[in-house]
Amino acid sequence: MILSIGHTSELATPDTRRWTRILGSYRTPNHVRSVAELVITALPLVTLWTASWFTFSLGHAWASLLIAIPAAGFLLRLFMIQHDCGHGTFFADRLANDWVGRVIGVLTLTPYDWWRRTHAIHHATTGNLDRRGIGDVDTLTVREYQARSWWGRLKYRLYRHPLVMFVVGPAYLFLLQHRLPVGLMRDGWQPWASTMTTNLAIGLIVAALTWFIGIKAFLLVHLPIILLAATAGVWLFYVQHQFEQTAWECDERWNLHQAALYGSSHYDLPVLLRWFTANIGIHHVHHLCSRIPFYRLPHVLRDHPELHEVGHITLLQSFRCVRLVLWDEVQRRLVSFREIRCKPALNKAP
Repeated sequence: MILSIGHTSELATPDTRRWTRILGSYRTPNHVRSVAELVITALPLVTLWTASWFTFSLGHAWASLLIAIPAAGFLLRLFMIQHDCGHGTFFADRLANDWVGRVIGVLTLTPYDWWRRTHAIHHATTGNLDRRGIGDVDTLTVREYQARSWWGRLKYRLYRHPLVMFVVGPAYLFLLQHRLPVGLMRDGWQPWASTMTTNLAIGLIVAALTWFIGIKAFLLVHLPIILLAATAGVWLFYVQHQFEQTAWECDERWNLHQAALYGSSHYDLPVLLRWFTANIGIHHVHHLCSRIPFYRLPHVLRDHPELHEVGHITLLQSFRCVRLVLWDEVQRRLVSFREIRCKPALNKAP
């Protein structure tokens, strides 16, 4: 079935809802494939971590840091498997998804049950200007930014600075913020149980490894892997929704399916990076039908090539997305600080 694809300003066309029905045929996971994907991700991670520690113990710290790069790639891929478990897509059985996700969450420093709930909110509100704040990158409109005091503007500029967003931010997010159920702290005992249980398991593993190899070796071997993986993960999440052609709407005009398709990018990465990121770059399809296992997402583009160019950005093009920091409701696109400074007339209400 061929359906027309076009980014319109009216988020009410029926095509996106029809796409969700078409994509439903890709939802069934292959259990053998899922187990194989888990094995070929977890075993190399353990092997590389051991190799990194061994080379460090021999006095070759530089070699240990080099090994941390591919190890971080496998840890990132493990997070993507946890992500699929959170959507109930990696296995057909919910218990299998949940327990695999919980175990991986200890390794990725991400409490599974808490993250699953906040990520579900992200999927249910993406592109909605009136429901920002949970599971997304904080984004102001031009008018909101201009209405702030100089201190408020400075704080937002610091938050959106690349050094904060992609260096300080990932470390803070995974090492500190994930230790509390931020966003769900008043939603009962379950988010707290998920977070504190994960923290306890992390603490036990850290204590055991520190006793076995020493605190210095643990920090210099494990921290680079964690921080590299965290930075890559934050970058991926940023590019998936912070790109020039993205779509945002006020609540009364917002449409779930349209926002899923046009508010998420198709991050077309080189083959090797596509493998390490578990096809998460095909994000527009994932948001349109989040129950598709990551290894079936390329099949969707193969069978429906008209989806390939929707929200399409390449690796080179993605670096330009860093400057896009404000949603301009007049131009209906993300703009940079420089644009609103050079063209103030564009920011006035029509």
